[in-house]
Amino acid sequence: MVRVVGATRLTRITGEDSRNRTASRFGITATDLGILWDDGRGGVLVAFGDTYGEGWGGRGAGPKHADWRFNVIARSTSTDLDAGLDFDWVLPREDGAAGQFLPADRSAREHTVIPTSGIAIGGRNYLHYMSVRRWGMPGVWHTNYGALAYSDDGGHTWTKSPTAVWPNSGQHWWSRFRRRHPGGHPFQMIGFAGVIDGRVHLLGTPSGRFGSGYLARVRAEDLLEPAAYEYWTGSAWSGDVLDAEPVLSAPVAELSVQFNRHFGQWFAVHLDEHRAAIVLRTAPELTGPWTDGEVLVAGAQYPGLYGGFQHPWSVDGPAIHFTLTQWVPYNVDLFRADLA
Repeated sequence: MVRVVGATRLTRITGEDSRNRTASRFGITATDLGILWDDGRGGVLVAFGDTYGEGWGGRGAGPKHADWRFNVIARSTSTDLDAGLDFDWVLPREDGAAGQFLPADRSAREHTVIPTSGIAIGGRNYLHYMSVRRWGMPGVWHTNYGALAYSDDGGHTWTKSPTAVWPNSGQHWWSRFRRRHPGGHPFQMIGFAGVIDGRVHLLGTPSGRFGSGYLARVRAEDLLEPAAYEYWTGSAWSGDVLDAEPVLSAPVAELSVQFNRHFGQWFAVHLDEHRAAIVLRTAPELTGPWTDGEVLVAGAQYPGLYGGFQHPWSVDGPAIHFTLTQWVPYNVDLFRADLA
């Protein structure tokens, strides 16, 4: 069993008081998430959610007029993670400030477009995102769909796939599906786990912060084809998402999954809303059994925390590095957790 010895906040990586001085350099006064993945080109891409510039209100998501962008993306090649995470570039718009890289869906009633996980395969970067229809009570939101976008130039330009879309309503099997999965479609938010024997494996959750985690796989060449996916039933793989059974018990939110070579275990880091904490859960296989989770960072010490995205280059030693957001000050920090 992997035990958490302690966690340390290393540095802030967004906001003007961060090492990247993102307000003056990139027009990023406030933002959240900080989803990390190896870009396959010697760097790490870092995707952020709702982002604000001048006029941000100082607490949580800001007003629309505060240069609101649904998402922005940066790249880092920092290797000394204890020293922090420096940005080599932030994808700009014409005026030089950070630009929105995933556009809105003008055909849907949509509030925002939020990245959830990324992976690089064969020179192409893939990003999963959710189309948020509306926010509900704290920890609850409703999506139009989860979907994939891709980039063939290292993250500088992105294309939304017209096929890799998982709707969260309006399907003929919807009433039957809701009886099986009260939280909605279980792959509205995902964590890419990696490629095993030619198949991409990912864990998904419904929209919001109270669902369970489900496992899927697909051949790498079929990643953009929803009909090619298989779902873990608890004992076998099925091509029908209705057969999927949870591998991670609820509540699971903002999931980050990768294999830790030092411990020889799969690591899942996520927000546990009931415990108000970022937790680490481990398993010998993606199918489980998964532990109930050790607290990495508690909300009692860092109120309003969420996220918890592992750095992909932090898998070979007795510590992991991960990003964490707080609603106040609505910026992203880099943490280190020492494990035993």
